[in-house]
Amino acid sequence: MSATTTSSKPSRHALRPSVLVERSGLVIAWIVAIAVFGILKPDTFLTSANFSTIFGSQAVLVVLALALVVPLTAGDYDLSIAGVLALSSMLVAYLNAEHGVPLAFAILAALGAGALVGAINGALAAVFEIDPFIVTLGTGTILEGLVLWLSDSQTISGISTTLSDAVITTRFLGVALGFWYGIALCVVLWIVFEYTPLGRRLLFVGRGRRVAALSGFNLRRLRWGALIASGTIAAFAGVLYAGVTGGADPSSGATFLLPAYAAAFLGATAIVPGRFNPWGTVIAVYFLVTGITGLTILGAAAWVQDVFYGTALVLAVALSTWSRRRSGAAAADG
Repeated sequence: MSATTTSSKPSRHALRPSVLVERSGLVIAWIVAIAVFGILKPDTFLTSANFSTIFGSQAVLVVLALALVVPLTAGDYDLSIAGVLALSSMLVAYLNAEHGVPLAFAILAALGAGALVGAINGALAAVFEIDPFIVTLGTGTILEGLVLWLSDSQTISGISTTLSDAVITTRFLGVALGFWYGIALCVVLWIVFEYTPLGRRLLFVGRGRRVAALSGFNLRRLRWGALIASGTIAAFAGVLYAGVTGGADPSSGATFLLPAYAAAFLGATAIVPGRFNPWGTVIAVYFLVTGITGLTILGAAAWVQDVFYGTALVLAVALSTWSRRRSGAAAADG
């Protein structure tokens, strides 16, 4: 009964102007950012090549941020995704470039490793009830060490060009295929969260575990599955990264963690405010990347990127927390 009530309330207020503005606020901000940078640097920023680069080069970040949406919806943090990305890309490079393992088997091994890490995280967090923040921070650090050991702290290149062709070289509608993989994943997650019982259960677990337990949900299995999904999707991001770069850098994962969290939390303020959602996350990625690209074109120093992402994360957490409290209060008022 509660599930029906929760899902029906947003539809009654969906056409209110204030609700529409709140849902589309991030999209409006993105359009404003494009307009501002376009006015300041029209010959450089407002070009098809620039937008093709913005969309096509961020597939890794899009997929990694979407990996976070699953456990965050269930109320768990996964800080190991950066380590999983690094391990996955390194496994593809190590097996395919160093030992001649067929690319398909190398990719399957990388995805399997990500699922295994997710299963370990889930067992420790959901079964043994250890704080997932601590668990995934620890496993992520372990993975960084394993990657350094596996690669001997060296960048490995020479991955089969088939992977690069499938990710960055081949284009559809002028944009690299990697972009479309991210969009396809977003659609799948959107369908799961909006139209399947599994998605609704994950949402209820994240909103209130005691209520979810009293409703008969298997909290351990749901949280465990969410972390397995997160690890597998993060490994897929690592495969894409290997395709983008044609190799693997042992220190690559760390650079993605902060932007991924910033995008996930900022995305929770849009489309479905107060909820981590796939479409909001994708829009947030491209809003953030548009800002970074525009500032770079304007000649901003390299340190500005870290400041920008850090500020975005702090503001995104604050705004998403406010949105969740506001939506919760609105639901309570009925």
